[in-house]
Amino acid sequence: MVTVRVGYIPEHFSTPIIFAREKGFFREHGLDVELTPYPSGSGHLIQSLEAGELDIAVGLSEAFVRGIADTPEDAVSPGYQIVGSYVKSPLNWAVSTSVSRDDITTLSDLDGAKIGVSRIGSGSYVMSFVLALQQNYQSAFESHPLCNTFAGLREAVDKGVADAFLWEYFTSKKYYESKEIKMVGNIHTPWPSWVLVKSAVLPETPTCLFTSALSQGIAYFQENPEEAIALIVSEFDYSEADAREWLSTVGFNNACHEIHDRYKLVDNTLEVLNAAGVLRHAANPDLIERNIRKGIYILPAAPSAQ
Repeated sequence: MVTVRVGYIPEHFSTPIIFAREKGFFREHGLDVELTPYPSGSGHLIQSLEAGELDIAVGLSEAFVRGIADTPEDAVSPGYQIVGSYVKSPLNWAVSTSVSRDDITTLSDLDGAKIGVSRIGSGSYVMSFVLALQQNYQSAFESHPLCNTFAGLREAVDKGVADAFLWEYFTSKKYYESKEIKMVGNIHTPWPSWVLVKSAVLPETPTCLFTSALSQGIAYFQENPEEAIALIVSEFDYSEADAREWLSTVGFNNACHEIHDRYKLVDNTLEVLNAAGVLRHAANPDLIERNIRKGIYILPAAPSAQ
């Protein structure tokens, strides 16, 4: 058995990963997969990859693409690489605030606001700049308070530490229904929403075996929707109605070891992030291209179980 340390975000999008573990697909491929949940999101996954604490992670496209593009010039290469596209459908980012904020009723009210984020570099951070671009805000955000987790973000708007935050719609939905927070608006990513990444030092064989096993998990998820709904309800604490509605909106890539469409996943994402002013090396496109070239890992076709 080869041990592989995998970080994932404990939300409904991770259901195929749980299936791959529970149905024995990882073990069939000779892998002892250590799954570690990261409720603090993609920014934390990036930190752990760069610190050598993870071998593989599954998280939000915009966070990982931006992180690779921002690799310092004196670095030999990024600390992690995109292996493939995991979720091909866009992400629906809900924008939330406290129910007591009568002064915030539309997205236009957030011009110059304090936007809570889980981590600098996380999806919640990067997408706030995309929101500003789409809404044509005239003032920079006052600040980005660090709130670590979704629970921390909800607490931050309740206490006025942050004016609003962005998080996935279906994860936020039950807190709208309980009146803990209210929805101000939403935006969709103009790119496939989730990617599979690996540490730059992880060899080809365990990477290939992992993607093959995960593809089996994705196939099982697609072939057993009722079991998937039951797992989402029990494992991730969503209502059955919300799990069923989400299932009708999401699309996974069966061949998760492939990027499929570089322009849509990488180049288009970079164009939007550059326009949003969130890229460190915006004035040096050659450096960004170098980083992206080294930050994409081309994997051969995933093998069958050993």
